Amino acid sequence: MAAVPLIELWRGGMLESVHSGHAVVFGPDGVEAAWGDPAAVIFPRSSCKMIQALPLIESGAAAAAGLSERQLALSCASHSGAHLHVQAVADWLAGLGMAEADLRCGSHMPQDRDENKRLTCSDTAPCQLHNNCSGKHAGFLTLNRHLGGGTEYVALDHPVQKAVKAAFEEVTGEVSAGFGIDGCSAPNFACTITGLARAMQFFAAAREGGLRETAAARLARAMMAFPEMVAGEERACTRLMRATGGKAAVKTGAEAVFVAILPETRQGIALKILDGGTRASEAAITALLIRCGVLDPAHPVVEQLIPSVQRNWRGFETGGMRLAPGFG
Repeated sequence: MAAVPLIELWRGGMLESVHSGHAVVFGPDGVEAAWGDPAAVIFPRSSCKMIQALPLIESGAAAAAGLSERQLALSCASHSGAHLHVQAVADWLAGLGMAEADLRCGSHMPQDRDENKRLTCSDTAPCQLHNNCSGKHAGFLTLNRHLGGGTEYVALDHPVQKAVKAAFEEVTGEVSAGFGIDGCSAPNFACTITGLARAMQFFAAAREGGLRETAAARLARAMMAFPEMVAGEERACTRLMRATGGKAAVKTGAEAVFVAILPETRQGIALKILDGGTRASEAAITALLIRCGVLDPAHPVVEQLIPSVQRNWRGFETGGMRLAPGFG
């Protein structure tokens, strides 16, 4: 099956652009709705960070390090590199007796405007703390200290990544079709859209009890309690979690992947826009949150992420964004 149109852009009464993709809503009894090819194999990229964080709790490493809910949210983050994120990771590493040099994620300029401006105006280079994945890597280092592994914790055959792969295959219900190296140098294991949605449904249905269920419930709860740590101000993940009032944990991934965990309805969502367009993935996840009843269609964030009216630099209306027929 091929990808199907999900998001449309209109101008002057004509269809100008179309974003096609795949999406699955997975409920307690299985697939509840699907668009495109539910069996399409993708790299989930950073959308699966809560899965990668499962061994951090299950191993006892989080408890041994005394990690807070705020730090657990940060372990699932693709943060903007704002001061609060950079400081939080620095404090976490210091608590482990480690430092920025122990990270293996690399550095890049932060997305946060204030921090980006501070570095630019002071002619200061970013460090690994600014990397959007530094919270996940702080989690890897915490797990690695507990396991007693070597310093290259991003290696495929390292105990940390073996634990991550095992958890990933178990909650997706699939043997991974392969792996790629993510932007932060860690392996990223492939799965189907349905497998990713199934994993999100596991998180949504998880309640305190068994070891894995407790870990999943804690991670989802932490994300919803600290949405600013998961992404950052003006980022779609943070804005959508706030807009749903704690009814959804939402997470993006590079190349237009998005997932959502809905504990009240025990549903999981996964989607992938084929062309990698972020504007479309943000619109698509917004539409599915509305469909599942956790986001008020009248909330201002909806018009912000699915703008029915788009204007040019002089304020003239030029067109708008729509859901493709049959989607949402």
